[in-house]
Amino acid sequence: MMAKRDYYEVLGVSKSANPDEIKKAYRKIAIKFHPDKNPDDPSAEDKFKEAAEAYEVLSNPDKKQRYDQFGHQGVNGGGYGNMNMEDIFSQFGDIFGGSGSPFESFFGGGAGGGRRVRKGSNLRIKLKLDLQEIANGAEKKIKVKRHVTCDTCGGNGSKNGASLKNCTTCNGTGQQRKVVNTMLGQMVSTTTCGTCNGEGKIVTDRCDVCAGEGRVLQEEVIPIKIPAGVSEGMQLSMSGKGNVPPRGGVAGDLLIVVEEEEDPTLKRDGQNIIYDLYVNFADAALGTTVEVPTIEGKVKIKVDPGTQSGKILRLKGKGIKDINGYNRGDQLIHVNIWTPKQLSREETMLLERLRESPNFAPNPGKNDKGFFEKMKEFFQ
Repeated sequence: MMAKRDYYEVLGVSKSANPDEIKKAYRKIAIKFHPDKNPDDPSAEDKFKEAAEAYEVLSNPDKKQRYDQFGHQGVNGGGYGNMNMEDIFSQFGDIFGGSGSPFESFFGGGAGGGRRVRKGSNLRIKLKLDLQEIANGAEKKIKVKRHVTCDTCGGNGSKNGASLKNCTTCNGTGQQRKVVNTMLGQMVSTTTCGTCNGEGKIVTDRCDVCAGEGRVLQEEVIPIKIPAGVSEGMQLSMSGKGNVPPRGGVAGDLLIVVEEEEDPTLKRDGQNIIYDLYVNFADAALGTTVEVPTIEGKVKIKVDPGTQSGKILRLKGKGIKDINGYNRGDQLIHVNIWTPKQLSREETMLLERLRESPNFAPNPGKNDKGFFEKMKEFFQ
């Protein structure tokens, strides 16, 4: 599979382009590569869809911000090859003008060509992920209740799908045109037909199953693929998995908001994992080997003799993957020397004998860095 092109490159605009510049660039490309204009060029539809996907992201401030920060993975782009042409027209058809515009033929032309295909409402869910799922990615199956097209009437809301007639107000166009004479000449305005609400058809006998809605509420199990490296509050989108609108149109989107479940031992800091390791005084002085948890399971590490409290040990590549998949963080182990809060008489006498030993007197050298120096060293 070919790597997806940068959205800014697709539209031929810079990252600093304003919404109007992005809109104009998309309009120009969409007109150039519209399949109806290029019947002998099989690649034209791919380029048309590619431009639509780029515009869908860059025209949305939230998606544009996530794309600028995380790239294609940040907006969970599914690939323009999977986009439905009807979806594109329904979302962006108004860019080319409504009924009577010079681009009307792009959207079907004819009596009903000026009508926009309606889009249903989006669904939003929250999905909790543990640290292991966030670090490695996950595949989930979730149950959602959403409005889907009624199979009995085919979505038009009429009994057996055939009890329809053209709206007499708009003659089936779904729009009403009004001509007003002004000093500058005739001006034509187009509004949605108030009789049929822009549908162009009137239901004469309602469907018994959906009561004329053209849709029914249904529970569905939807598989979701979560990329590695997502973070709290990030929103992923699945096109066409939301609600369908009443009596025909395309379904909205399913929006998945990520929630991070708190891990009892490991803490996330960006792409790094932080773990507090507590060792007793004897192990710190004499050295030892201990087992520590990671997002991939437990591993053994060596604590060198003379290890000081506050020392930071690094496990390279044991952190969180970058959402673009380019690199991975580390696990940082913060060593804490545990001081006993209660001592037996024998333990007290033993420590009293050691208290005055020269080797027990604090004597930090140049290599014994302070806490801030250590943190700066790891995060600079």
